Amino acid sequence: MRQWRLAAALIAMPALALAAPCELKIGAMGPMSGSGAQWGLSMQSAAELAAAEANKAGGIKINGETCKVSVVSYDSKYTADGAAAGANVLAGQDIHIIIGPVGSIENAAVKPVAARNQQLAWNAAYANNALEPRFPLMFQVSPPPAVWADLLIKRAMKTFPMKTVVIVVPNDQTGTDVAGVDAAAYKHNGVTATTEFFQRGTTNFAPIITRVLATHPDAVDTASSAPGDAGVIVKQLRLAGFTGPIGRVGGPGTAEILRVSGGLDVLRDFYWYEAVPTDDPKVRAIDDEYRALLGKDPMGGTTFWSYLPGARLTLKAVQAAGTDDAEKVAAVLRTMPVEDPNIGKGYWTGKKQFGIAQGLFFPFGIGIIKDGKNLGVERQEAQPE
Repeated sequence: MRQWRLAAALIAMPALALAAPCELKIGAMGPMSGSGAQWGLSMQSAAELAAAEANKAGGIKINGETCKVSVVSYDSKYTADGAAAGANVLAGQDIHIIIGPVGSIENAAVKPVAARNQQLAWNAAYANNALEPRFPLMFQVSPPPAVWADLLIKRAMKTFPMKTVVIVVPNDQTGTDVAGVDAAAYKHNGVTATTEFFQRGTTNFAPIITRVLATHPDAVDTASSAPGDAGVIVKQLRLAGFTGPIGRVGGPGTAEILRVSGGLDVLRDFYWYEAVPTDDPKVRAIDDEYRALLGKDPMGGTTFWSYLPGARLTLKAVQAAGTDDAEKVAAVLRTMPVEDPNIGKGYWTGKKQFGIAQGLFFPFGIGIIKDGKNLGVERQEAQPE
């Protein structure tokens, strides 16, 4: 009998030794190639750092078992089809938490797919329906221009007085929705705004630049154009002789615009929105932590910093819920205070615009470049709705 028990124990040992360790997989989705790559890579970097922080703290408990957090990335290529496919691919790997998607066209495709797959997702979209009560598993990493465009324009006009502006945006929902909000904000400040649309994927903006310059605007606003596209627009505007200020009332991405356009001397006079106060040492320290924990440089520039709080809060909600069930995690997330160790105190927002308060609103920044000199990013505190 003793020999039988010993044999049974020996047979059982390999099974115990080979038992797979608990792993919580989260998704990172966005355009990780092409002109919008800065935004998608920011989502990936945010997910990676939040996961690394959780693992350093000992992991996340799921159903009483401590799990290591890992990140699975998907390049949605800034298309509706790519984003919908990404949500399904991640669902196929039993992933219920997604940091992403980015743009409005991606978000529109992901909302119903994620709802069907029971996935909680974080978008960075600025569409008028970026959040909807009928999709309660969708959250937003930062508020759209309706919240901050007026403040940005008021600040810009102190440095760059203007009476007319042309808004240059893609001819999809990302562009049309933001162009409407920006135009209204300019009008509120006494500036006449007109809009020029381009097909996403355009590489030669010369015909559009010609039409823009024919109207002799005081300023040009690249609004929600992808950072790579905006950089090309800036470069071609300057080459064509435009000397007025260029704005970015439609989202962050200035680092990539600087790189593509040719630098400060090309930008020369520029005003833009930053989703976080990027000159704050505590905010800039995020990159140092990323390098220390992951042994490489983060991708995505300053937008990475603004996407990080949503990823951090979500993993805290998973830990508190004790499960990665999207509905249970979302229920916990809605009750959590909006705070981040690097960025500060914020608020849930979105009830007024979307009918559902599932957007994060943290302190943000307004940046000014004057005569080729970067004057820095001025901190603006978040306000509750």
